[in-house]
Amino acid sequence: MLVVTILFLVTITSFSAQFPQSRPFVLLFGHDEQSPPSPLMPPYTLDGDTRGSHACPTKPPSPAVTPNTEGRFNWRAIPSRHPVDQYVRLPTQEPLPRNLIQRSPDAASIDVDTIASRRKAVKNTFQRSWKSYKERAWMKDELAPISGQARDTQFGGWGATLVDSLDTLWIMGMEDDFAEAVEAALKIDFKPSDDRESEINMFEIIIRYLGGFIGAYDVSGCHDARLLNKALEVADMAYATFDTPNRMPLSRWKPGKAADGEEQLPALSVLIAEAASASVEFTRLSQITGDMRYFDAISRVTNVLDEQQGLTKLPGMWPISVDMRTPNLTFDAFFGLGAMADSAFEYLPKMHQLLNGNQPADQYRKMYEYAMDTAITHTMFRPMVEDKADILIASAKHDGPDGQRDDTGQHLVCFAGGMLALGGRLFDNQTYFDVGRKISDGCAWTYKRAPNGIMPEVFSMTPCPSWSECDYTPGASSFSAIHDGRYILRPEAIESIFYMFRLTGETKYQEIAWEMFQAIEANTKTEFGNAALQDVMETPPQKSDSMEVSLLRFAVSRTQMLTFCLHFRRAFGWPRPSNTSISFLAIMMKLVWMISCLTPKRIHSGYLTTSVSIV
Repeated sequence: MLVVTILFLVTITSFSAQFPQSRPFVLLFGHDEQSPPSPLMPPYTLDGDTRGSHACPTKPPSPAVTPNTEGRFNWRAIPSRHPVDQYVRLPTQEPLPRNLIQRSPDAASIDVDTIASRRKAVKNTFQRSWKSYKERAWMKDELAPISGQARDTQFGGWGATLVDSLDTLWIMGMEDDFAEAVEAALKIDFKPSDDRESEINMFEIIIRYLGGFIGAYDVSGCHDARLLNKALEVADMAYATFDTPNRMPLSRWKPGKAADGEEQLPALSVLIAEAASASVEFTRLSQITGDMRYFDAISRVTNVLDEQQGLTKLPGMWPISVDMRTPNLTFDAFFGLGAMADSAFEYLPKMHQLLNGNQPADQYRKMYEYAMDTAITHTMFRPMVEDKADILIASAKHDGPDGQRDDTGQHLVCFAGGMLALGGRLFDNQTYFDVGRKISDGCAWTYKRAPNGIMPEVFSMTPCPSWSECDYTPGASSFSAIHDGRYILRPEAIESIFYMFRLTGETKYQEIAWEMFQAIEANTKTEFGNAALQDVMETPPQKSDSMEVSLLRFAVSRTQMLTFCLHFRRAFGWPRPSNTSISFLAIMMKLVWMISCLTPKRIHSGYLTTSVSIV
């Protein structure tokens, strides 16, 4: 969904300010709770207080904000087959204090000129891709990075890259482009296709469009109510997928049939990541609109996850495939933190943050700790490497506690390093933090040892008998096998390096991120953006006219929620293969930007929840 690919990363710089040992997290909303936010019309400007102020309510508005579709398709007008009598409501207690999350680097280790140069390089990469998208694929889902062709995708053809890039444009200080993109996005009509059989992936719709609008609204200070209105338009479409007999959602959905009143049922087999990854977006929307239907919807899914977490074939983890029609989360025997499962686990600690530590935040903490204890015990190994580096690889498990553990690693599962390290800080668990660091360091190690400085998509490594140091077999390869040598512009490795820098303040992670960025830019750069690579084990690797759009997902559901920095002088505050898009770029860029602030402050944004919530 977003632009094409760039690696944000590098510019991870440092902070000079320390945070208080604990400070309550509050939902930054600033409007009177009895009235909805008022719009701030363009132009958006750096002058004045626009960037430094916020208008986000401190409590959910009452009465609830309702959308004005202005003649566009209104999903709220479709009669419900299975209405809810009473909604689960958000907690109303005062936020609980929490531990210091971030660490500041040694001021003496900061080279301001180097940081500025790196930030410029990252921004240039994003600007090149954004310019191409504007000129060649405006309002389309994606831009192919080699041919320069515009493409629509399973993301509905509503301009996924456009919406997914909004928060990145703001973070980059590209106010004119942000204003232009907002005006274009406001014209999107989320109406069903004329083809009643046309199916869309609701997981992708939620993380890209709903996450995109909420993220843009939050990071820009909740000043433009039109962005919130568009978020509600998307959310009402997504909410319609929960209108089933058991209120479990459909992940693959036919809007045309739904608009005609035809009932659709949840799948008997669906990926757990698709079934359980709307919690952050729906919860945040209830917080900023006062409409509890969204929080109610995901709370019902969460309760099913909670009830069946200990009943699976590997108690503590949910398998890759689940039945949401029954619902039954226990039939599959394949487990892991990687592809097809990742965000179901990743959102757990972020939900604890988003709910300010109050009930039902404890439910999310309990599920997170149960899942991580199981994953650490059964799905990770220390690889046999020549330098005997103390690193870990997160893999997969088959057939329960006594089944086989794979010796494979995935690029995507690198996100787990940041997830575990964040949980370690949030819940004062040194084991989680240490494991998260070793996974992040393992991803950095595999990047450095690959021929072109880029980690392959799926590979095997020889495991040590235990997590203790083991002897290396002379002449053995770093990778015992390459199962998929592609690089599809994934940001997960840099994402965890971002986490580690923010959580430790260790400037070595800035250098690691910069090396990753340089390798990716050198090998993937094209005239119009950045392209996926067919095999990173070949030199030079051949490019493909495609890009992994799921990067965007990090931008909206992960990266957006990370804290970030807008400029040196301004600061901050405040988540599947396809064709091309600037989204990768957006994510990378975002991370880089967020990592390169000299003074980490919190920007006025409620999405302060996700990763390194800066508090």
